[in-house]
Amino acid sequence: MKNITFILILIIGLNFTSVAQTKDPIAENPVTAKLVKFYPNPASAAITFEFNKVYEGSYSLQVFNFMGKKVYDIKKLPSRVIINLDDFFRGVYIFQLRDKMGTVVQSGKFQVVK
Repeated sequence: MKNITFILILIIGLNFTSVAQTKDPIAENPVTAKLVKFYPNPASAAITFEFNKVYEGSYSLQVFNFMGKKVYDIKKLPSRVIINLDDFFRGVYIFQLRDKMGTVVQSGKFQVVK
């Protein structure tokens, strides 16, 4: 009886594992899909942020330096933003894309090299 129970648990566990690995979380939840792509990374003169088709104009973009100080903030974004990096120091920066409620929808990091 113990062998049958063990085999049954093993089969159920393998089935559950294979189902969990084949599901696409982005297809199931479109909110987790990437809304913005940015390039080049690392950047020296400017960095471009492009928003995908799901984009709605009520998002805001904030950029923070490695110390956590906000160095750039734009509300009501167009579909493409180019940030001039002349006033940015060399280093790593974090961006946050926020919805109209202020919730961080996507974040990432980029490097400025000069």
